[in-house]
Amino acid sequence: MTASTHIRLMTPEEIAVNAGPRAAPLRLPEPGLFADRALRLRQLAQDHPLRDYLLFAAELAQRQHDQLKQARPLALPNESDLAEAMVAGVPPLDILAPARQGAWRDPWRTECRELLQHLTTAAVPPPVQALAAELLTLDDGALERQAQALLAGGGPGLDPAAAPLLAAALQLHWVRVVQQLQARYQRSEHSEHLAPFGMIDDPTVCPCCGSRPVAAITRVAAEMSGQRFLACSLCATQWHYVRIKCTHCQSTKGISFRQLVDDEGELPNEAVQAECCESCGHYLKQVYMEKDLQVEPLADDLASLTLDLLVGELGLVRQGFNPLLVLGEPEAGDDRPPGAAPPDPGGH
Repeated sequence: MTASTHIRLMTPEEIAVNAGPRAAPLRLPEPGLFADRALRLRQLAQDHPLRDYLLFAAELAQRQHDQLKQARPLALPNESDLAEAMVAGVPPLDILAPARQGAWRDPWRTECRELLQHLTTAAVPPPVQALAAELLTLDDGALERQAQALLAGGGPGLDPAAAPLLAAALQLHWVRVVQQLQARYQRSEHSEHLAPFGMIDDPTVCPCCGSRPVAAITRVAAEMSGQRFLACSLCATQWHYVRIKCTHCQSTKGISFRQLVDDEGELPNEAVQAECCESCGHYLKQVYMEKDLQVEPLADDLASLTLDLLVGELGLVRQGFNPLLVLGEPEAGDDRPPGAAPPDPGGH
């Protein structure tokens, strides 16, 4: 090597480009996503300290699956809306876009009240039945204010106990819209309609609805092997995002990984890590299919709350948002950290 040789480190983007066949940038929600989530939650509940809550979440996911199978045609964005979003580089189903506010409210109310009515007599703990019945007595405005707070990622006025039930209906609605919009495009044989979804200007939020990710997943199989995708907390779309890059500030410097280790030095769950960014002080959980083929981002996030608590003690801020586990503020005089425990569903 001569003194004039120039050495330059490749960026993560360049590494990804040169790493072989590239995966499709988007993975849209599949019909069985809620059933798969319910199955994973039941697996994770075995001998878990949060067994009751995970089983409750599994029942909720199973109901989402059953309800999603019911035909429910929705009003979809027209070609002008899709073209405008494409030019602007924003999600076509942006949760906070003023133009979308009226589109989701009516179908979500229908979805929500049907789900709540089912839960009043379902095989869930009595406190959940009572909560569902109480929520059914609220007027549309009160329910929508809670839903709007959830779409904004939580905040003052949001009831942490009610959040999982209302969020389940929000997830149902947005999954339906994504699936129906994609189905319309496929039926047209790509000739009459614009492709509804593609990558947007901000790679840290969902390219379909603009929500934050719940976690990242590193996939296996063919061209996706080793590729990282961020998983939407709302519509369950997964979009490609290069590895070793902060999902909050997009820095590639000061990235480290944290993982739970037991007293014997063993890893209780090799499939879940927290990717931490020294630059901005945020972290996002990452699940690895190479360690466990059954991982499911939202389910495995729920089951790894201890990792959140320990990483939080380092002063890092959670980037992922899980609408089934909204971290509430502690009561006055309560010295527990915010979100020290999930809403109590009662005995199961």
